[in-house]
Amino acid sequence: MLGVGFRIGLCALALALSACGTLSVQEEKQMGAQAQSQLRKQLTFVRDPVTVSYVRKLGENLAAAARPSPFEFRFYVVEDETLNAFAIPGGAMYVNTGLIQAVENSAELAGVLAHEMGHVTARHVAQMANRSRNTGFVANIFYMLVAILTGNPYLANAGGLAGSVAGQAYMNTYTRDAEREADALAVETLVHAGWNPEALVTMFETLKKESGGFSGPQFLSSHPATDERIANVQRDIAKYPGTEKLRLDDGKLPIIQERLKLIVGTDREEPADDEEGESDEE
Repeated sequence: MLGVGFRIGLCALALALSACGTLSVQEEKQMGAQAQSQLRKQLTFVRDPVTVSYVRKLGENLAAAARPSPFEFRFYVVEDETLNAFAIPGGAMYVNTGLIQAVENSAELAGVLAHEMGHVTARHVAQMANRSRNTGFVANIFYMLVAILTGNPYLANAGGLAGSVAGQAYMNTYTRDAEREADALAVETLVHAGWNPEALVTMFETLKKESGGFSGPQFLSSHPATDERIANVQRDIAKYPGTEKLRLDDGKLPIIQERLKLIVGTDREEPADDEEGESDEE
């Protein structure tokens, strides 16, 4: 849960920046730096060097294969059993321990990271800020930013945006378009990095099943795994022949998952597909 200080601080920054016109790369970095400063105070980070190194190396492998980005990606593991991962402006990415423990293979974890990387590379925060200003929703830009970036759409309600028909339509349209683009970029990145992109589909299917149709993994709150979305990803995968030969695992993930059971204390009788993992702060 993001605290009041984080909400007020980032809100003021978002409002100020959105009122100045199109967000520049530097302004996005500034927004991200402020958000990261607040997150350091409110999240509990895993500092186990083996776990942190694994997530960072996986992320760096993806970043090297992804499209050029004006931002430097940084990866952190958060001690939180909810199934979630998110990125903030400027390239900082957070993955919960619950998610790490829920995935079936390394490619599924890579798929989630590649998806979040897609949001950053496509500069969806800047797009949303600009749309908000142009459509008269500037006063609610902060709530939309946090709702989409952290996987908590209820923060949009806090701003009064989702309470209106126009506001809800706006959120739905943005989310659908942004998620579609991030998925396509994730597939591309996975293939170029040598990971089987079908893992993105299996991850979505697992998350969708865990959601039970009503409530479930927090990641799905802002990243709905609809049948249409899964079909779109499968069409994206079809553009790359031979992906079935790409790797699904690196043999290291089970070691990390076992370490997290000891570190976080989330050992269960059956592997839980609704737990998440996050990365450490420096």
